[in-house]
Amino acid sequence: MTLAASVRASTSPNPWVGCVLSTGHEGATQPPGGPHAEAVALAAAGDAARGATLWTTLEPCSHTGRTGPCAEAVVDAGIARVVVGIEDPDRQVAGRGIERLRAAGIDVTVGVLADEVRAQLAPYVKHRTTGRPWVVLKLAATFDGRTAAPDGTSRWITGEAARVDAHRLRAESDAVLVGAGTVRADDPSLTVRHVEGRDPLRVVLGEAPAAAKVQPAMSYRGDLGELLHQLGDKGVLQLLVEGGASVAHDFHAAGLVDRYVVYLAPALFGGDDARGLFAGPGAATIDDVWRGRMVSVERVGDDLRVELERAS
Repeated sequence: MTLAASVRASTSPNPWVGCVLSTGHEGATQPPGGPHAEAVALAAAGDAARGATLWTTLEPCSHTGRTGPCAEAVVDAGIARVVVGIEDPDRQVAGRGIERLRAAGIDVTVGVLADEVRAQLAPYVKHRTTGRPWVVLKLAATFDGRTAAPDGTSRWITGEAARVDAHRLRAESDAVLVGAGTVRADDPSLTVRHVEGRDPLRVVLGEAPAAAKVQPAMSYRGDLGELLHQLGDKGVLQLLVEGGASVAHDFHAAGLVDRYVVYLAPALFGGDDARGLFAGPGAATIDDVWRGRMVSVERVGDDLRVELERAS
């Protein structure tokens, strides 16, 4: 899984996969058009792969796309045993890679660390099973839950380490979305600058000025669910929603957020006139309050990074 994590920002729309052989050779999926994790590891091992055990986080593919089928490469290499984290939900694979391995007499075990692998590949799994991207809502606030002063000023609430971490999150996303109001107020470029990674597709709800730094951008007006389908059709596995407060509210209220990433700064506005995380009507009673679970809590510089998802 560490190998898979190391290529998280470079493989999309392919899944980020890691593979290790009992010979000590290993591999991770290369950028689109390059070899998959199994092929990298097998090429490194050469003849030493014969009779070895292969561990892979995702089922080896069984179809020919930009590269040949990994299941055939595993068979041809003479691997004796394969341990798989999870089946590939892509309908072009969906168990057929495992079937091919077993038909060749290879001992196959499926489901090792399955929960952890499924969590690591959550954007890929959601895209392949629903056609929609995994939606991450990124929020930054003071410890009393405020995002901007009454006069609208907001830079910078969090420290440099948190901003670098947010750029890592942007690099892992295929598209980043903001509202036209945020473009007019802050004129963000929404590019990846503080870490290595590709710039995501930039999406603006409404119209961005022609001279805005966010350009070129995709402008959209309409139903958010339909937008997710359009982005899924474009191969977007993960959409990062960055703001503003009205956009955050709309995605949250529609139940479209898969993961909330909240950066909390050790700062207090100390009043009720500063702006909150969401702009729009919230829960009317305590029974209607959104309930989630903490996925992780991590210190990033002087700030806290808290990840939330809906309670099951």
